[in-house]
Amino acid sequence: MKNRPNQVLYLSLSAVFVLAVCAHPSHCCAKSGDAGESCRFKEAAAINRQALAQFTWVEQVTISLKGEQKKQEHFQVRLGPDGKPQKTSLDPPPSDSSGHEGRLKKRIVDKKKEEYKEYADNIKALIQQYVPPNKDLIEQARQKGNIMMGPAPGAAGEYRLVLSNYIKQGDNMTLIVDKAQKDLASLSISTYLSDPSDAVNVTVQFSRIPGGPNHVPSETINGVSKQLTVAIQNSNYQHL
Repeated sequence: MKNRPNQVLYLSLSAVFVLAVCAHPSHCCAKSGDAGESCRFKEAAAINRQALAQFTWVEQVTISLKGEQKKQEHFQVRLGPDGKPQKTSLDPPPSDSSGHEGRLKKRIVDKKKEEYKEYADNIKALIQQYVPPNKDLIEQARQKGNIMMGPAPGAAGEYRLVLSNYIKQGDNMTLIVDKAQKDLASLSISTYLSDPSDAVNVTVQFSRIPGGPNHVPSETINGVSKQLTVAIQNSNYQHL
């Protein structure tokens, strides 16, 4: 399957920080303090995005249910003209099972997949409400005093930004930023589906390609109530 946009989660991550600390980023450079810093983060984000577009990499997506791996896929990925990932499958096409036993096993597997498809789709739709962040919702959070910013505990040179009650009452989105490098170090989302018992957690880690831009080496999405986990690993970055 060629050039299929990443349907799990796409993050314009450095831009997220800018929007969160400055509702009007175009005005930031004229200001000092944290607002001025946010403008520099914005500029760094644009440069980083352009640099990352010069690379291709391998993405591994592993889906597990109750701790047991159910599916693993591999893709060749690069950023398209719209800045979003385009993916080409690296896996061979599945072989057809022959005979009655093979067909019966396939029906059982398909039924189980359908059982969790709606749940996974609901998680996907929920996460898309958070990423990319909505500037109006961020401004509402600021007006309500639901944004906290300060040094990250136990990490010199890193700042933590927390948005609470962002989409739902009791949720939060946390960004950890390396101020010196003007890079995101990590991002996490804690939210839920219909009620708090349907918890959904997302964690994303960042690092730099040696001599290159910032990237996402790993990302994990957990649907807690059904113990469904999607783990994404990005590696083998090659300059185009």
